[in-house]
Amino acid sequence: MAIDAWPSFAVSLAVACAVFALTVWAWPRLAGRGARNVLGRIGLQLAITLTMALPLLLAVNSSYGFYASWGDLLALARDETSATGSGRPGRDGVRVDGAHSWRYRNSSDPAMIGRIEAVTVRGARSRISTRAYVHLPPEYLRASAADRRHFPVVVALSGYPSTTRVLIDLFKYPQHALDGVRAGTMRPAVLVMLTPTVVPPRDTECMDVPKGPQTETFFAADLPAAIASHYGLTRNPQAWGVMGNSVGGYCALKLALRKPDSYRAAAGLSASYEAAEDPTTGNLFGGNPRYRRENDLLWRLRNLPQPPVSLLVASSRTGEHQYPDTVDFINAVQWPARVSSITLPSGGHNYETWNREVKPTLEWLVSRLQTP
Repeated sequence: MAIDAWPSFAVSLAVACAVFALTVWAWPRLAGRGARNVLGRIGLQLAITLTMALPLLLAVNSSYGFYASWGDLLALARDETSATGSGRPGRDGVRVDGAHSWRYRNSSDPAMIGRIEAVTVRGARSRISTRAYVHLPPEYLRASAADRRHFPVVVALSGYPSTTRVLIDLFKYPQHALDGVRAGTMRPAVLVMLTPTVVPPRDTECMDVPKGPQTETFFAADLPAAIASHYGLTRNPQAWGVMGNSVGGYCALKLALRKPDSYRAAAGLSASYEAAEDPTTGNLFGGNPRYRRENDLLWRLRNLPQPPVSLLVASSRTGEHQYPDTVDFINAVQWPARVSSITLPSGGHNYETWNREVKPTLEWLVSRLQTP
């Protein structure tokens, strides 16, 4: 049973009800003062607390997409690959760890659905090493080395906390890309899928932290250079786009605004517009107020020259706390930057909302990318 499937929720709810009934039946029998009775009551209280919490946690996970499988939750078998790589990434910074086992529309034939490779990417400048998935569409697999330079590239980022697997299992990025190509609504593109949490468990908000992880450098310089070199893709920033949800959306928009020489198009689904500061992030700015302002996207748009990038933001009029900031963001964008938007009448900060936005956003993003 999948962690986000109805049977998992139903089984957990049935277990919780059974434990509740057992507690009602056993409590009078454990009313005495002896050690056995006291320990029995403590055990029942712990059991009912844990089993009642599990259905709620599964429902929250289903909405937000934190974990795609029980293996992700238990930190077991995070990457189901048909082979295991060994050694360090190659000279280009990429090591292929294996082929991700998947099926779509009753097919597992790479000639029909492409190939998803599980890779390890090591940044030459940032020294950050992280796992990612790369979806190579069927057209790429058939193309010559020279023609592969004509494929656009989309970097897809999850939120925080999350895992890379949710981008395949819940958000279905490769599946939406295949459907778009078959429907004639988008061109084939290479997808690079990963979490913005490349130095777990810290949430660095895709920043170069003073005296800390150089996460922005990884995403803006290391990742495109390594992927382009390994897969024979163009490094022209006009062919590269980045999108994500929640924290991943903030990262995507910030990368385009701060590093237009890396990405010329970006989309943020339910994105925040400034870096969070909490126990998961630590001190991101090193006490530098100017650095803090420079990573505030609304401040950047209002106070600094805007680069020639295409941006898309998605939100909901009801259910999204950042909707007013999204309106302010749209109004602040000026030429040569351009902005588009998806506004739903209602929808929360959750998986159900984002899944309505991923396919049209992916199609929009690829349409803005230009390859040599």
